[in-house]
Formats: sequence, C-alpha cells, structure tokens
Amino acid sequence: MREILEYCIGGSRRNVSPGDLVVHEGGRTGHLYVLIEGRLEVVKGDTVVATITEPGAVLGEMSVLLDTPHTATVRAASESVIYEIDDAASFLRAQPAVAILIARMLAQRLNVANTYLADIKRQYAGHGTHLEMVGDILQSMINLTPTQVSPGSDRQSDPRLES
Repeated sequence: MREILEYCIGGSRRNVSPGDLVVHEGGRTGHLYVLIEGRLEVVKGDTVVATITEPGAVLGEMSVLLDTPHTATVRAASESVIYEIDDAASFLRAQPAVAILIARMLAQRLNVANTYLADIKRQYAGHGTHLEMVGDILQSMINLTPTQVSPGSDRQSDPRLES
C-alpha cells in the first residue's frame, strides 16, 4: 500500500502519540487516514484485533465507502505520523487510482475472510455446533445489497440470521 503515499504528498500530516485516538468506534469523520510511519492498533470493543505498521495503510475507508460510523477504534501504539484526508469522498473521486488500490485491499481482506470461513465450514460440517452456521453466513455475505450491511457480534446478532 506504499503506493498510496505518493497521492497524499502535500496533504495534512498529523503526529499522534501513544494512546491518541485516530478513529473512534461509532464516530463519523468522513476522513481517510494513511499511515506514514509508526504503529497503530485497531480495537473492536476492548479487543485489539490488528496492529498496523505498513506505511501507506489506509484507515477509515469502510466508514467512508459505506457512509456509516466507524466500525472500530484506531489508536496510536507508538509515536506515529499519518496523513489525514478531510473530504475523503471527494479525494477518492479525484484520485481513482487510490480508490482502485483501496478496492484491491478490501478484496484481499474479503478473500482471506471467505477462505477462513470456508475452512471453518469444512471442519465443522455435521458436528451439530453453532459453527455449522458458517455456511449461512457465507451465503448471506454473497447476497447482501449495499444498504443491508449489518454485521452481528456476540453482543448484537444480525437480525437477518434469526428465525
């Protein structure tokens, strides 16, 4: 994702200290953030789900593309420098190459998630456990229309999967 850095030169640079929040879960900014250097943590609820160290990593893209609140908190785990793109939607319209790079990144993430879920489905098929529902999850992911995105969690299930 380092390629994205070329498109951000001249943008608004921001220094963040350890513990500083870049994005707050549930908040809305309409901004994209691009890591220049440092280490950031992605936190869902109270669980760190990823650590980001790759220069050019993009944050906030799901919120911008889906026009929804941020789905996770991102905080600095070390002294870090980021680009902050205020009007992300306009930036992406003006920079289609960046939109394609983000689409590729999202496609890679989806491929990893689908591969993982397919593996779980294969391992637990016929075991009579809650993991058998992975097939239903995969099917619902394929048939979602853009306005229906509403992933569930242990705290709040997806109402479409309830009977």
